[in-house]
Amino acid sequence: MSDDTEHAALDLAARAGWLYYVGGMRQDQIAAELGISRQRVQRLVARAIAEGLVRVRIDHPVAECLELEKALRQRYGLARARVAPRAGSIDEAMRAIASFAVPELERIFDDPTPKLIGLGTGRTLRSVIEHMQPTQARQHRLVSLIGNVAPDGSASFYEVIMRVADKTGAAHFPMSAPVMARDADELEVYRNLPHVRNARELAMQTDVTLVGIGQMADDAPLHVDGFLTREELRAVQDAGAAGELCGHIFDSDGQYLDHPVNDSMVGVRVRNSNGPVVCIGGGTSKIKALRAALKGKLIDHLITDELTAAELIGA
Repeated sequence: MSDDTEHAALDLAARAGWLYYVGGMRQDQIAAELGISRQRVQRLVARAIAEGLVRVRIDHPVAECLELEKALRQRYGLARARVAPRAGSIDEAMRAIASFAVPELERIFDDPTPKLIGLGTGRTLRSVIEHMQPTQARQHRLVSLIGNVAPDGSASFYEVIMRVADKTGAAHFPMSAPVMARDADELEVYRNLPHVRNARELAMQTDVTLVGIGQMADDAPLHVDGFLTREELRAVQDAGAAGELCGHIFDSDGQYLDHPVNDSMVGVRVRNSNGPVVCIGGGTSKIKALRAALKGKLIDHLITDELTAAELIGA
C-alpha cells in the first residue's frame, strides 16, 4: 500500500472514529454520511482504536480540515485557523467545534507566562468552557469586554468569566454593569463607576481575547436575549448590520456601525488592544457575521467547523 493510500485510509478511520465517539452518530448514520457500508464503518472505528487515533479526542488531523485551515489562513490573513470535522448537519456545529476549541483554550491557559485574557460572552463560548478540564492558571488574569447585567436586572445567562475563573483559579474582573445604557446620561454613570472604569481599562490592554460571534438576523442574540427591542433590531439591520462582537455591531465590510445602539454599549469594542482575537463560531446562522468579521480583520484566529469553513472559502 502506498503512503498516500495509507494516509487516506487513516484519514477515513479518524473521521469515522470522530463521528462515532464525538459526534454521537450511530454506525448506520456514519455509513450514510461517508457513503460506505456499515460493515466498513465497524472496521474503520476498530482501526481508529487500534492505531491509537482515539483517546479522549481524535489525535489524527483530518486532511480535508487541514486544507480548509490553510485556505482560511491564506484567504483572510489569519494567524491561525482550526477546523473541526463535521458532525452531520451544519446546525450541529457547536458540538463539533467544542471538542476542537477546548485544547486551543487549554493551551492558552497552560502557558506559564502571565497573560491578561479578555473574554466575550455567548452560547458557543459558554459551551466550550463547559467542556474544559479544571486547571491551575493563577498566573493569568481575566477581564470581561461586555457588561453582565440583562435589561431586567438579572445576571446575563451566557456570561463566561465566572465559569472560566472557577476552572482556572485566575483573578477575574467582570464588567458588573448592564450590557447597554438607555441614554447618554446613564452611560456616563455606568462607565464612571470605579469598578467598571477599571474593567474597561484592563479590557483595552489584553494579551489575548476570546470571543464568540453573533448574527444580526431576526434571531440575533442581542434581540432574543432582550438587549435590543424589535425596533432597534430593525434600525441596525436597515443600517447594514451583519454581525456583532461583544455587543458592538459591524457591517458586511467588518466596519463598526456609526449608530446610537453601538454608542450605548457599556463595554469595549474588540480590537481596542493589540493582542490577538480568537473567535469561536460556526453554523448556518453565523456565516454572514463571520465573513464580515474576517473581511474587516476583526479577528486573528478562527475556530470553526468543516462546513462553515467550506462556505467561507467558497464565497
